Amino acid sequence: MAKKNRRTTTVSVASSPSRNDFNPDYTYVKRDLARIGTLAGFFIVVLIVLSFFLN
Repeated sequence: MAKKNRRTTTVSVASSPSRNDFNPDYTYVKRDLARIGTLAGFFIVVLIVLSFFLN
């Protein structure tokens, strides 16, 4: 008959983070979104101007 191994494992539980611990900085995301918006607006204006010349 096989010997049964009984292992006990302990799990350490970290304290739950409070609202003040998670403070992400999204300034680079805002800068990138502003750049994307500027480029999109520029390209739309270029397309509108080209549509007048191509017709």
